[in-house]
Amino acid sequence: MIVRNKKPFSIGVVFAISFLAVLLLIFSPLFGNKNGLQFSDDSFNKLAKGSSYFIPKISKSAEKVAGKPLSARIKLDKAEDVIATAKLFTTAGAKVDIKDTELKIEGDLGVILQSVLKDADSMYKNDGKTVSERYGYDEKKAMKNWWTALSKIEKGLKKDKNVDDAKIVSDVNKKAVEPGYNFYKIDANNVSEHAGMMSGLLVFYVAYTMWWGYAIFYMFEGVGLSMKKAKVKKEA
Repeated sequence: MIVRNKKPFSIGVVFAISFLAVLLLIFSPLFGNKNGLQFSDDSFNKLAKGSSYFIPKISKSAEKVAGKPLSARIKLDKAEDVIATAKLFTTAGAKVDIKDTELKIEGDLGVILQSVLKDADSMYKNDGKTVSERYGYDEKKAMKNWWTALSKIEKGLKKDKNVDDAKIVSDVNKKAVEPGYNFYKIDANNVSEHAGMMSGLLVFYVAYTMWWGYAIFYMFEGVGLSMKKAKVKKEA
């Protein structure tokens, strides 16, 4: 490699070495048993969970379908999920008839959704034991079965042109079941209480990205490669 401009090349090398040194620190267990990447990922997950608690609001929406009868047929992909899924609905007071991998569900839609929200709230609060004891099997599996069943019920309601009820079922799934499942065993933090840390991490991420960019820029300039605005050719 021929270095034509030693000063910018030296600056680029210093930037590159310092960038790699910081990268090494990031992947070192500086935060207890976590490295910097794991710490930041965990921090953002906690903040995301803290801003994803919609269950009280969704619960009020679900009250709109209280007393409304539900009659749905859903077909599951796995035979092993049939009995486990049926247990969810019978516990919620619904009647379930099973034929192969198809479930015929009849019950109060409002009561069923409130049962779902109760489970989602427990999961959000990291109380999975309550859910597993209620159904007799793994709590995350129970929530996954709820999600699958509600998705199929939503499609059926849309097919029957029952858009309003389908929207409520969809909201329960997306704003209660999914956060309860995805953030299970993660502690929730409020963004307002950790605004400084969040801002610091974002600023560092942007600065660190630019850091490597400048290292490449100066090293390229040192070997004679640089970006310059092309001259505009004048027409004769």
